This record gives sequence, structure tokens and C-alpha cells, in this order.
Amino acid sequence: MGREEGGGERVAIVGAGLAGCLLAVLLGRRGIPVTVYERRPDPRVAGAERGRSINLAISARGLAALEQVGLRDQLLKQALPMHGRMVHPLAGGQNFQPYSADGERAINSVSRAELNRSLLDTAEATPGVTLRFSQRVTGVDAGAGTILLDEADAEPADVVLAGDGAYSAVRRSLALDGDDADFLEHGYKELTVPPKDGEFALDPDALHIWPRGTTMMIALPNLDRSFTCTLFWPKDDFAALDTPERVAAYFERHYPDVAGLMPDLADDYAHNPVGSLVTVRCWPWTRYGDGALVALLGDAAHAIVPFFGQGANCAFEDCIEIDRCLTEAGGDWARALSLYQERRKANTDAIAEMALDNFIEMRDRVSSPVYRAKRAATHALERRLAGRYVSRYELVSFSTMPYAEIPARIRRQNRVLAASVLGGAAVLALAARALRRR
Repeated sequence: MGREEGGGERVAIVGAGLAGCLLAVLLGRRGIPVTVYERRPDPRVAGAERGRSINLAISARGLAALEQVGLRDQLLKQALPMHGRMVHPLAGGQNFQPYSADGERAINSVSRAELNRSLLDTAEATPGVTLRFSQRVTGVDAGAGTILLDEADAEPADVVLAGDGAYSAVRRSLALDGDDADFLEHGYKELTVPPKDGEFALDPDALHIWPRGTTMMIALPNLDRSFTCTLFWPKDDFAALDTPERVAAYFERHYPDVAGLMPDLADDYAHNPVGSLVTVRCWPWTRYGDGALVALLGDAAHAIVPFFGQGANCAFEDCIEIDRCLTEAGGDWARALSLYQERRKANTDAIAEMALDNFIEMRDRVSSPVYRAKRAATHALERRLAGRYVSRYELVSFSTMPYAEIPARIRRQNRVLAASVLGGAAVLALAARALRRR
């Protein structure tokens, strides 16, 4: 028999990041009291961690989720639209590659810290939501129905929703049979391009990419007219640049068009940490103990690499799905969480694979003339066959089609296109043969 919404359950959310806060707001608006546990001090007071942002690219899925809690317009005021990629080949000659066939659609560059601040403010203002900072959750005892806290007594909970990130303490404590974390050999480090004479030093309407084969750097614009740059290099390569002189020389050689725009390059490089890039695949996402129901969401369940800009968008979809399943299940938590994991697993597996593939595209393919010609042809097809032929990028970023349906949709429309081309070629061959007979 499942626990029912509104039955006096003690509901805990672990993690006051983007997903945890959104879910707290959704549950609070249903009249469900929620306590949110966060290991960090309140970031609105303490500030964001240095070099840990990887600016977010919020697109259709994230906007749809934020609209449900009244934050869509506020996010767009905090964001800068990016209508395409600006590719910076080593040989020079930037080229702009629009994201959509009509050139009108954009993904939105937004500060992770600012979006988290807005969600925290909204959660704090939601009746029934309690935020508890500097509370490190070390695990869950589903049998006893308790949350385990670092240097504090365990606290009771009937429903635990864990959004505590890729290195989730809750997930580890569940000892799931299927729990895999695949790390790329690459890590990331953040740098900054400040404003130049009070203006953007680069085009703010684009996500900038410096593809260098096995490595790359990207840059996203900020409202203060700076850019947050992120290096994606094999981890061992970072340690090789161990003096300011070596850093400067390397950037002059490999990123010549931007090196002179980074006055704090040596300091940022020396002091900003190297982060890891991990894909988490685990199953199941839920545990039904005698004392508590436990479910994972966001990166705790399915961390993905950031190369499709879908991490936050995907986590927000988790929150919306949990809310939807609660409605369908009539408030029965056990049934709702079972529905949630069954519906989301295939989708998160699909976007994980697409994100890994997009890494190869961004670092290896985007500067290729063949890739650019193929991209132009795809956009031409999209314009000519509007609604019938849609690129993978548009389906991921500018629609809310379930991720798991996208690969099959692409295969299906490519088969139809190939058949049409072959059919057209056959007709032309018959016509040519008939003309030769005359």
C-alpha cells in the first residue's frame, strides 16, 4: 500500500540545486510540506563556488518547466539568447552556424548561480517549504525511515527525493545493483573574457567554440558583458602548463584570437579547479523500504556530459514528471515514483548518448567544410519540408519531444528521404533512357 499525498508524510529533498528547488516549489504548491537539505551554506549569502558554473544553456524543455512555476519570464530577463555557434578555427576566419533552419530560434545562456538564486527565492517563498543549509546528508536508511546527517543525529523521513548531484551520497547509500559512473579522460576548467571598453569582446549572440581535434574551448556570454570560457582537455594536459609563461605561450599558439582578451588568464588558470566529466547510469532509481520511499532525480540518477546543454533541462523534466505522476497516481507516492522512473529512464539514456556524440561533433566536426555543407543541406531540407524533416538538434533543443523518440524519428525521416532520392533518380534514369531512344 503506497503512501498518499497529504497524509502527513515527512517529505525530504536532498540538494537545493536547480532540480531540488524546482521540485520543492512544485510539491509545496500541491500543499505538501517539504524540507530541503543542502550541504553548502546558503549560496545567496556565501556566493557561488569559483570556477564551477559551466554556464547553462536553457532551451525549450527548461523554459516549459520554469513556466509552470512562474519563472520563465524571469529567466529570460537573466539570459542572453544565442542563435548559433561561432566557430573559431586555428587558421582564423570565424564562421557562424545557426542553430535553427530559420535562424530565429535560440538557446539561452544563463548563470547557474543566478538561476539557482531565483529558484531558492521562489522555494523559500512557497508555503510549506523549509530550506536547511549546511546540512550534509551522508545517506538514507530506507528500512528505518531516516536521513543520515554528518555530525548530527539521523532525522525521520517517509519520502526522500535525492537531487544531490552526480556524486550523490544518497545513491551510494542505496548500494544499487546497477550503478555505473563513466568518466571522460577530459576534465574542464573555467576562464573569463571580461568586457572590452565596456562592451562584449566577442559576439554575444553565439556560443563560441574553438575546436582543436581532441580538445576544445567554448565561451558563453553573461549579462555583465563578460564571457565564461570553459576548457575541455585531457586531465593530464592541465598540469603541463605550470607557469604563467607557459600558459600565455600555449594560448597565443592555440587560441590566438582570444588570448589577448583574457587579462586574468594566468590567475584563472592557476586557481580555478579542474572538474570531472561523468555520465551516471544507474537502476533502479527508487527504493521502497519499510520506513521510507527513496527516489533519485537529476544528476543523482543520470548525470550527463554538458555538450548538448541539456543537463538542467533534463533534470527539470524529471521534476515535472514526478509532479505529473503524483496527479495520475492520486497522490500515491509509491505508484507515482514507479511511474516516474519507468517513463524517464529511456529518455535519460538517450540524451546521455546524444550528449557524448555532440562532444565529438563540437571538438572534431564543426570546423570541417564537409560538416558545414551537410549542416546547410539539413537546414535547406527543414525549410523545404517544414514539420516533416527536423534535425536532431532542433528536436532536442527546440521541442519537448521525449528524448527516447528522437533517434527513431531521425532514422525514419532519413529512410523516407533516401527513398525519395532513389525514386527521383530512377525517374530521371527512365526519362534519360526514353530521350536516347528518340
